[in-house]
Amino acid sequence: MTGLPTPSECLELLNREARRHAGKSGRPVDAATLIILDRTGREPRLLMGRRHKNHRFMPDVFVFPGGRSETGDAHVPVAGMLDEATIQRLMLASPGANPSRMKRLALAAIRETFEETGIVIGRKASDTPQLAGPWGEFTATGHLPDLSALAYIARAITPPRRPKRFDTRFFVVESTAIAHQVPDIVTPDSELTELAWLTLDDTKDLPLPVITRVMLGELQGWIEARATGTEPAIPFYCERHGRMERNLI
Repeated sequence: MTGLPTPSECLELLNREARRHAGKSGRPVDAATLIILDRTGREPRLLMGRRHKNHRFMPDVFVFPGGRSETGDAHVPVAGMLDEATIQRLMLASPGANPSRMKRLALAAIRETFEETGIVIGRKASDTPQLAGPWGEFTATGHLPDLSALAYIARAITPPRRPKRFDTRFFVVESTAIAHQVPDIVTPDSELTELAWLTLDDTKDLPLPVITRVMLGELQGWIEARATGTEPAIPFYCERHGRMERNLI
């Protein structure tokens, strides 16, 4: 395999990894990831962070900011909402889904990005609410989150037999949506110990989780499709009958 993986190579990577695991299957929890793209140079660059080497889960690898959705994400006021088409696409292949849950997922991507990097994806607001926890720190910057800047590009459910399982939606946002960045969030002792703006070519030799490498291949396809004015279908990775499938939704 050379370069970034093609869709068929993505499936092979995931199935190869799945065969290495044998354990109890937990129920996947909602999660979201945010890929920040900077197009100011000759080639697009994306923001990735290196996880602390002492983490029990995925240590010392490069990842996109992201994490699980929290109940409190549902109640945060926003400066801009997901468009209706994006909400409908997020609800595909999700029985019982509703717009409120989709909003919560998008907000989780913004919150996790803020927690891990200090980056604020939002708009300046004259009046921000007093909230607890990370959202309180976010609104203390004088901004409200802006969901209208997010594009939904992929979904993946961790296969069974893993100690941690996630139903993850992957979003992309342009770096022009960065409204503010809190300093000194990334340190040698934090969850992410370094941040790097990388071209797709730069990522090829990095230590990456398999799903991250898969999504880099999907990101390349999304960028190429968008360059032609095409709105690509959403790739959805999940296991069925013991093998991973890539379906377009």
